[in-house]
Amino acid sequence: MNEMNAPSPALAELGPTLERLRTAWRANKPSPDQRHADLGRLRHVFARRLEAMDAAIRADFGHRSPHENLISEAMVTLAEIDLARRKLRRWAKPRRVGVGWKFWPARAELRPMPVGVVGIISPWNYPVNLALVPLVSAIAAGNHVYLKPSEHTPRTSEFLRELLAEVFPADRVSVAVGGADVGAAFSALPFDHLLFTGSTAVGRKVMAAAAPNLTPVTLELGGKAPAVVAADFPLELAAARIASGKWFNAGQTCIGVDYALVDAARRDAFVEAIRSQVTARFGDLSDASNYTRIINTAQFDRLQGLLADARARGATVLPLIDIAPERMQAERLMPPTIVLDAPDDSDLMRHEIFGPILPVKTYARLDDALSYIGTHDRPLALYPFSNERATVERIVDATLAGGVTVNDTLVHFAVDTLPFGGVGPSGMGAIHGKSGFDAFSKLLPVLRQSRFAATDLLRPPYKGFVDRLVRFLAR
Repeated sequence: MNEMNAPSPALAELGPTLERLRTAWRANKPSPDQRHADLGRLRHVFARRLEAMDAAIRADFGHRSPHENLISEAMVTLAEIDLARRKLRRWAKPRRVGVGWKFWPARAELRPMPVGVVGIISPWNYPVNLALVPLVSAIAAGNHVYLKPSEHTPRTSEFLRELLAEVFPADRVSVAVGGADVGAAFSALPFDHLLFTGSTAVGRKVMAAAAPNLTPVTLELGGKAPAVVAADFPLELAAARIASGKWFNAGQTCIGVDYALVDAARRDAFVEAIRSQVTARFGDLSDASNYTRIINTAQFDRLQGLLADARARGATVLPLIDIAPERMQAERLMPPTIVLDAPDDSDLMRHEIFGPILPVKTYARLDDALSYIGTHDRPLALYPFSNERATVERIVDATLAGGVTVNDTLVHFAVDTLPFGGVGPSGMGAIHGKSGFDAFSKLLPVLRQSRFAATDLLRPPYKGFVDRLVRFLAR
């Protein structure tokens, strides 16, 4: 092969690295004690590197609020490590299950077994949390890990590579860095399990790449997460909590509020309540230290294109803070923006927004709002706002979503006892806590027979025993 046709070093390393990880795992599968110790080292090293993490993320984004970094990256990751270390031995124990009288006195159990080498493809929007949280689950379950972080956050990817190299031997955890070509080749490797977090469009490609190897996949995708404000709920409180869920990380959150549904009579009051929240939180953005930038120029231009398309289709676009266009472009500083009357065929309403734009739609009856949600892809998150239990149950029962927070936004993600995962276009499978441990395990069914077993009776000559048994069971 000549040099022009030779694969790049990053691509050439993928297969050998996977084989090294798999060979080491087969030779010495990590015991629960080893896993516990590994996670303890990870916690210690990560806690010492929080300033470096913050600096890397802020540099990749142009700026991101340090408080958001600590909340969404540090706190969530440390909590996941602590939970896994505390529960690991309990999760790893065989789980007794009943066998029923027909198989007495046999005993049965489900034995959590590590699957081998887990591949993790993590995104740019929460580049540490969404890399390390699934890694913690995979390590707790007894696997080795090959991580491919996003090329859009190169400094954070390098931070992760250095962090994990300090904690783990290279044949237990490795990191692949590189662009989209490396990501595509990575997803086609014959992993024992593959987790992808990112957009629905790329998720389809990842699943297709994994299919020839029959690699089991967990997909954490996105979608258009609605907030439904019922007529009984106070607007000021709804606005405060929706503002938190929309403009955290400048809206670059897979479970962020994608659009709000409000009863028609209160739409204008809701818009003013949202405006007041934005002013109280960010002022005029002359000091934008607590407001995150759009990750790169391509994403900034995409968001501006959504607004231009909405305007062209007759929607009303309301920036809630005035910023000079030159500054917006130079800093990728996009203000919180509300859009009214965006038609359903606009790009804004057809695609996940993933930015600081909040379309507000109205409904005459709650059934109209639920019908609208139901005619679209199942969302990754749903946010019902009502103080009436029956109304909340009506909204939740009508909409199958990946997860629900009632009368608030985002926080179900941080509850590590709740599984996190989508449905169909918003994902498949679940992670976090015990769900993450189980996702990266094979729950091996084991049946143990005693000296005497019921099946000893089920052999020729039956002498009518089977006929009598079937008649008894069918009675």
